[in-house]
Amino acid sequence: MENNKSNLKNKLNTNSEILNPYVPEISTVNKIIKETANIISLQIKIDDEEKMKNFKFKPGQVGQLSVFGYGESTFVINSSPSKNDFLQFTVMKTGVTTSAIHNLNEGEKVGLRAPLGNWFPYEDMEGKNILFVGGGIGLAPLRPLLLYMLENRSKYEKLTFIYGAKTPEDVCFKYDIEDWEKSDDIEVFLTIDTACYGWDKEVGLCPDVLERLAPPPDNTVAITCGPPIMIKYALGVLEKLGFENRTIYTTLERRMKCGIGKCGRCNLGEKFVCVDGPVFNLEELKSLSESFI
Repeated sequence: MENNKSNLKNKLNTNSEILNPYVPEISTVNKIIKETANIISLQIKIDDEEKMKNFKFKPGQVGQLSVFGYGESTFVINSSPSKNDFLQFTVMKTGVTTSAIHNLNEGEKVGLRAPLGNWFPYEDMEGKNILFVGGGIGLAPLRPLLLYMLENRSKYEKLTFIYGAKTPEDVCFKYDIEDWEKSDDIEVFLTIDTACYGWDKEVGLCPDVLERLAPPPDNTVAITCGPPIMIKYALGVLEKLGFENRTIYTTLERRMKCGIGKCGRCNLGEKFVCVDGPVFNLEELKSLSESFI
């Protein structure tokens, strides 16, 4: 074991550009989309054309996006996993690194370490009804899975999408939701916290709307992501509706730091979120940490 570690260390020192997992791929910001007042989506391309062409990821996997001189943070890859024209990341402005990302212009360079982590078991979900429950920027981790399932619609049964935001102005990916609302391939329920003039859709917190709609758990997998408080109550509602813990999935990518299980920042019991996650079902989470829920 010690010899293996020594050999790996020597390889990293002598060939760092290839083997050092901390070395990012230089990438270019091709397009910036303003989602809300404090959320943007960046479409980036790896500068090495061959690496971009061969880049593959699965729904739920994440990447470390860095702005040189400011820092690096974890974001889910939320473009379609079946296309490699670009990679999309969605960022809420909350601190130093995310502020630096928001100050980027199209054409500027960023660093990328990806793909990292595990993914939603989309192949195991074939033949089942899929219930998506998202809130705010929490739609980002759900988006690549939802896009994949819509692109492979015949493999899945009924698709239901419940999404909540504080106000109409806080709705992310409006362009997607508008298309999904017109589609016969998915049933969409859009809600805001408090009624406002001109709003003719659902009103109420996302978990409350979920409980009111009461989708049946039979042959159904539920996937939820959003603000931590929303996830907590949505998980409770799903259990109340009769969903088994093993059929409920969520993602914990915001707990990640180094992305390769070295820094110890993201440990959850005996697991590291960055290598064993970020996707977990509720059965796994309960076995690791009751404090999460």
